[in-house]
Amino acid sequence: MDERTRLEGRRIGPGLRVDVGSVKAVRSIGWAPQSMSGRLYRPCVGVALVNRAGDAFIGHRKRKRGSEVLDPRSWQMPQGGIDAGEQPLEAAKRELWEETNVSSTELIAELPVWLKYDLPEDARGRWSGRYRGQTQKWFLFRFIGSEKEIDVHHPAGGAHDAEFDDWRWERLERSPELVVPFKREVYEAVAAAFAPLARPTAS
Repeated sequence: MDERTRLEGRRIGPGLRVDVGSVKAVRSIGWAPQSMSGRLYRPCVGVALVNRAGDAFIGHRKRKRGSEVLDPRSWQMPQGGIDAGEQPLEAAKRELWEETNVSSTELIAELPVWLKYDLPEDARGRWSGRYRGQTQKWFLFRFIGSEKEIDVHHPAGGAHDAEFDDWRWERLERSPELVVPFKREVYEAVAAAFAPLARPTAS
């Protein structure tokens, strides 16, 4: 794959331009996004994991509490916060391991821009109210292992609490339809940028 994958830029949603022509192929970009100034948005990563058929992993969020009522669209791709001193690529691999038990991957690309979303008002008590939402650096990985490696019930070899109670492979283009509404614009941008790169590979 060329270092710089050339694709057509497109506009996704009101006011959000995603130039998929600038998607970087297998090269990490340093992390110090200006959008995190003032600590309004929690820095985190998102992972689009695709199999050899080009389909993406999506997990169904597990209830945090027995009384929690989940939105019917409570599917999402792996994501999580960046630890102090951690680079985004390192965080992406760690979060993938901690949420899916997967470590057999190849990096395809990363989105050069950071994407952010606001939490609904009734959810802003998370993280002690320090953040209004999250800003995310997204990575596209190819899964090269056996599906036996995937274990959302006992991820990280059983060392991490489960984030998902179910999972499946899905077309990346369909992912915006399956997530909660406040994440939809981010998923539209991710799908627009990564779907052309998530081509099936030879077995």
